[in-house]
Amino acid sequence: MHVAIPLYPRFTALDVVGPYTVLAFAPGFTVTLVAAEPGPVVDDRGGLAITATASYADLPRPDMIVVPGGPGTAAALSDPALVGWIAAAHEHTRWTTSVCAGSFLLAAAGLLTGRRATSHWGWVDRLARFGAEPVHERVVTDGRIVTAAGVSAGIDMALTLLAESTDVATAQTVQLAIEYAPEPPFDAGSPQTAPADLIKPALSLIG
Repeated sequence: MHVAIPLYPRFTALDVVGPYTVLAFAPGFTVTLVAAEPGPVVDDRGGLAITATASYADLPRPDMIVVPGGPGTAAALSDPALVGWIAAAHEHTRWTTSVCAGSFLLAAAGLLTGRRATSHWGWVDRLARFGAEPVHERVVTDGRIVTAAGVSAGIDMALTLLAESTDVATAQTVQLAIEYAPEPPFDAGSPQTAPADLIKPALSLIG
């Protein structure tokens, strides 16, 4: 299973690194980071560069794509190379997926019309403007398109995909290997449980 994760300026690092770590640990999986051209791409904090080792043209037919989100998504929606690659790659994938605002890039590629999809809680309802059916769930599967909610949900999505692509035992083995057993110190990971006065400051951090 060859997985491609596209990078573009101001992506959110965990959107990439979470799924990358899960899938790269899995036996029989190869994960390649791609961009318009090989080289470092800087994240949304400006302090981390991740290197794309291949171009879009180098990997036109991956088995799976994982499209990250981030503040750079708005500009990336107008990037014909990226959006065109997503649309063309989807013709051959087993799974076409996204994390956080990456779902808007799937929508821009014409892949979410009439489909159930999710994104970060701050933007998920805007998917309706693209003809999608917004769903407030952590991982949403509609056919071979799978979308994850905000940032950390990409780890859950990758484990879900791993179980579907191989078996539950393989996914559980990887989960154990990376010691993914979340016990957050606060119950503030969603607007339903966080103090209401934190919503605006939280959005300002990622806008």
